[in-house]
Amino acid sequence: MKRSTLFSGAGAIALSLVTLIGCSSTKPTVDAPSSTAPAASASSSDSGAGSSTDASSGAGSEISSESAGAASSEGTSSGEASGSSEASGSSEASGSSEASGSSKASGSSEASGAAPSKASKDYKLSFIQGVTGDNFYITMQCGIESEAKKLGVTVNTQGPSKFDPTLQKPILDSVVQSKPDAILIAPTNVDAMQAPLAAAAAAGIKVILVDTTTSDPSYSASQIASDNTGGGKAAFDAVKQLAPNGGKVLVVSVDPGISTTDARTKGFQDAAKADSKFTDLGVQYSHNDPPTAASIVTAALQKDPDIVGIFATNLFAAQGSATGIQQAGKQGKVAVIGFDAGPDQIAALKAGTVQALVAQQPNTIGVDGVQQAVLALDGGKNTAKIQTGFSIITADNVASTKDAYVSKC
Repeated sequence: MKRSTLFSGAGAIALSLVTLIGCSSTKPTVDAPSSTAPAASASSSDSGAGSSTDASSGAGSEISSESAGAASSEGTSSGEASGSSEASGSSEASGSSEASGSSKASGSSEASGAAPSKASKDYKLSFIQGVTGDNFYITMQCGIESEAKKLGVTVNTQGPSKFDPTLQKPILDSVVQSKPDAILIAPTNVDAMQAPLAAAAAAGIKVILVDTTTSDPSYSASQIASDNTGGGKAAFDAVKQLAPNGGKVLVVSVDPGISTTDARTKGFQDAAKADSKFTDLGVQYSHNDPPTAASIVTAALQKDPDIVGIFATNLFAAQGSATGIQQAGKQGKVAVIGFDAGPDQIAALKAGTVQALVAQQPNTIGVDGVQQAVLALDGGKNTAKIQTGFSIITADNVASTKDAYVSKC
């Protein structure tokens, strides 16, 4: 595929990206490392979502942010029996592996017991996704189901059709009525889901927050999420390398009030504003709707045809942004950095409409979530906060990466 001047010298850009941020995926510095467990084998090629092409474009090689994956813990380790574990979550479903940049972090087993090897009873767990059909949450579900089976507990999964608290709250209310032992949930709004989740915890249900959080998560036994601010900064660093002369950049996000995407936006915009070569055009919201994201990008390029970079903060925003680039006839002229790595995003990367993807570790988040739920139910000491890392997928490593999300377990 013909490249524009902006993306010429792919090898040089690849080298500079590696030099800038690192040569492998994140290495969380942790008091409590993120744990791992084998998950159901699945490949991103299982999904029919998005057609893939063999054309390779973009630049860069596998990189990771300096700040990515910095894990914090207010409690104790959720590592394996030795108290340490592979922080990037090596499993086939999540895709993390040493080859793709997984890292190991050690934790202190003296501070707490190791991750449970078996639950004391068959607890009933419920996983409430942020939205159904999202490969990120499907991959997380794979980790949850695998770890639940390993620990001998039962889990059911459900979620709203849109990332919307008005749709998620009735599902939560119904789940609470069924009286599960624990709920793993990705809250769809920091404020709207605060009271119902606090009420669930007050009813004696252990609450584990996975991916997103609420304004005051003190009711939860544990919070598990990516280093989203670091991921946003890494996305800007990738744009900076692809457009070294600077220029205008735009963020396409979901909706305000979502903890993860707000943090990604902040990480990106703070980095952009600190670099005088770049002009931050702000953030526009696609409401988790790819066609809306496409319209935003098409209109933005009509108004500012000299945009050099777009940061799409989640899977659907990236999908729509790639479409908008094509509709505007700007393929190969605008650097698009997407957050998340579903089949559609991998296809867009191979096609050259997206130049890099920030891949989270949803399988690992799911595994850790089940472990923290069982610890809470069996009277163990929980890790109050766990941050997982991420890796960068580019045209140079997309063929070999195992960090792509899956469409089924």
